[in-house]
Amino acid sequence: MALLGAQLVITLIMVSVIQKLGNYSFARWLLCSQGLYRYLYPDNSELKALAGVPKDKPKGKKGGKNESNGKPETFHIPRSLDIQLEIAPVTPLDVVHLRFYTEYLWIVDFSLYTGIVYIMSEIYTSIFPLKDEFNLSMVWCLLVVLFSFKILLSLTKQYFTSEESIGERSTCIVAFCVFLLIAMMVLIVDESNLEVGVDPAYDSFYENASKFLENQGLASVGPASKLILKLSLAVWAAIVGTLFTFPGLRVARMHWDSMSACRCRASASLGCAAALALLWLRPVARRYLAGRVFSGMAEPLMTDQAFDTLRLVLVIGTVLFRIALMPRLLQSYLDMAQRRLDVQKKEAGRITNIDLQKKIASVFYYLCVVALQYICPIIMCLYLALMYKTLGGYSWSALFYKQEEVMVEEKPVVNLEGMEQFQMAWENLKMVFTEDVYRGVFGFATWWCCFAWFLTTALGSMYQTYFRIS
Repeated sequence: MALLGAQLVITLIMVSVIQKLGNYSFARWLLCSQGLYRYLYPDNSELKALAGVPKDKPKGKKGGKNESNGKPETFHIPRSLDIQLEIAPVTPLDVVHLRFYTEYLWIVDFSLYTGIVYIMSEIYTSIFPLKDEFNLSMVWCLLVVLFSFKILLSLTKQYFTSEESIGERSTCIVAFCVFLLIAMMVLIVDESNLEVGVDPAYDSFYENASKFLENQGLASVGPASKLILKLSLAVWAAIVGTLFTFPGLRVARMHWDSMSACRCRASASLGCAAALALLWLRPVARRYLAGRVFSGMAEPLMTDQAFDTLRLVLVIGTVLFRIALMPRLLQSYLDMAQRRLDVQKKEAGRITNIDLQKKIASVFYYLCVVALQYICPIIMCLYLALMYKTLGGYSWSALFYKQEEVMVEEKPVVNLEGMEQFQMAWENLKMVFTEDVYRGVFGFATWWCCFAWFLTTALGSMYQTYFRIS
C-alpha cells in the first residue's frame, strides 16, 4: 500500500507526458536540429561527365538500369578523380529510414524521461524521506540500463552474424578474454587500494542471508561462496568490456578527427574519463582529499561522505559534458565521406561507380549506429551512478555540509505463522539487501563501466596516434 503514494503519481504523470509528447523527440532534435549535414554521392551522369565516360542513349528505362537484366548501370572511373561532394542538412525525413533509428529514438528519449522522474523523486524524498516505501525511480533507472545493455548486445551481435566481419568477431573474442583477465585481477585487489565495495557487500549479504535462511527453516550453509560471486562479476565485467570495445574505438576515432587541429582538447576530454577511473583508487583520491591533513589546516579537505558525493557528481558532470559534445563528434563522423574520397585520390587504379557511391552513402546510413555506440555506454555509466547514489544511501547535501552517519538498527528475526510469517519473511528478505550490498554491486558496476569506457577509448586513441596510416 505504501507504493500508492506520491511516487506512483509521479510515474503516472510521466507516462501521460510520454504519450502526449509523442511527436516531440529529444533524440531527433540532437540529430536534426544541431546543424548536422551529410554528403551526397554523385549520380552516374555527374561521374560520367567528370571521368569522360560517354553517355548511353536512353532506351526507355528509368533510373539508369540496363534493359537486359534490370541491374544498375556499372562503369569504371579513375580513383584519382577530383570529386567535390555536395552537402545537405540532416532532416527527420532523412534519418527515419536509417538502421537502428527506432532503438536510438527510444533509448535517448526514455533516458531523458527517466532523468526527469529521478529528479522529481529526489526532490520528493528530500522533503518526505522514505521509510518502508520502495523508490520507484530505481525501476526506471534499471530499465534504462537494461535497454542500453540490450542495444549494445544487438550491435555486437551483428559482427557474429555477418560473414564479412571476421576481423571484428576475432576482436570481440580477444577483448572478452582480456577484460575477463583484467576483471579477475581487479577483484582480488584489496579494498584499501581499490574501494569498489565488493568484499564488504559480500560480508553483509552472507551474514544477513544466513539469518534469513535459518529463519525460514532451510538447511543451508549460507549463500554462494565469494569465489563464485567474484567469478560471476568477472564474467559480467568481461561482457560489458566487450560491448564497450567497438564503441570506444569509434569514439576515439571521432575525437581524433574532430580535434586533430587542437589535440590538447582531445587529451583533456580523455583525461576526464581517466579521472573518473582514478577516483576509486583510495591512495590516489580518497586518502589525498578526505584523509590527508595539509599544513596549516586542522582537518582534511572534505569528509568521506562529501568525497562519495563528489565522485558521483563528477560522473554525472562528465556524462553531461560528453552528451554536449555529441553533435560535434557526429559531424566529425559524417565528414568521413569526404575524407574517404581524399584518401582515394592518392590511390592508383580504377573503381566502379557503384562502389564509389556505396562508400559515400554508407557513412550516413550508419549514423544512428554510431550515435548508439556513443550514447549507450555513457547512459549506462550515468544511471548506474544514480542507482549507486540512491540505493547506497548517499546524500547530495553531504558535499556542502557535514553529516553524521546514521546507524541502522537491525530488526530481530522472529518466527510467526500464517500470513504474518509471510509478511515477516518479506521484511527479513529486504534486510538481506542492505546499503552495503547495494554499494558493492552498483559501486563496482559504476566504476567498471567508467573504467572500460576509458580503457577502450584510450586504446583507440593510441591506435589513431601510432598505428593509423591515414
